[in-house]
Amino acid sequence: MRQTQQAALVIQARGRTGEYWPELWRYRELFYFLAWRDVLVRHKQTVIGVAWALVKALATLLVLAVVFGRLAGMSSAGVPYPLLVFAAVLPWQFFASALTDCSNSLVAGAALISKIYFPRVIVPGSAVIVNLVEFLISCGMLGILLLWYGFLPDWKILTLPLFSMLAVALSIGIGLWFAALMVEYRDFRFIVPFALQLGLYASPVGFSSSAVSERWRLLYSLNPMVGVIDGFRWAILRGDALYYPGVLLSFVIAGLLLASGLWYFRRTERTFADII
Repeated sequence: MRQTQQAALVIQARGRTGEYWPELWRYRELFYFLAWRDVLVRHKQTVIGVAWALVKALATLLVLAVVFGRLAGMSSAGVPYPLLVFAAVLPWQFFASALTDCSNSLVAGAALISKIYFPRVIVPGSAVIVNLVEFLISCGMLGILLLWYGFLPDWKILTLPLFSMLAVALSIGIGLWFAALMVEYRDFRFIVPFALQLGLYASPVGFSSSAVSERWRLLYSLNPMVGVIDGFRWAILRGDALYYPGVLLSFVIAGLLLASGLWYFRRTERTFADII
């Protein structure tokens, strides 16, 4: 009787950091492919396609304008209230969507991860890029609103990419933590949406953070999205002086989250193919 043996498939991540990061460049085509695939799949067989990014932003704007503007009577600090809210909805919607997709990316890509080796950080990274594309589309709607209200930005608009990169760093940093944890603990599928729902109202999306007492302002800025939203409003709406301690704190927290997220992701990456 002839006996056949099948060799076990071994998928192993590179052990040393010096070997790992250059691989990201070598696998850059896979990164482009995954990002472009996600863009196409997300809007496949939809009637309005990428315009859904605008629909979500405008729907959030409408709800917050009614809740905070009409019912709560929050001050808009001399800025048209729709502009005040939309300047905050843009970074928040990007952060929330990017964090959700980044967190779910490894579980959603289980079929690919369990078959071949490549730097796994490419998967959550490409998920963030997809939402960055929708963010840029939504910025066009902001431009239309600025023209409608005759509210043109000044030189501060040049700092907008800086605050955009801060939002990207936050979404990737937190997303890498959740993506790695979700491989082993699927409970995070429920924790992430719940945390984002609370975060929407804990962040100054529907109101100006200047409404927070000066006594608690720095403590409130421990929410790093406060610095992101304040930065967006300062860059776009020619608002009051920026609360620099809070913004600096947001950059520090984002840096720590990104560094620790990469560290934990690399530490657990070698087990993904076995667990997922």
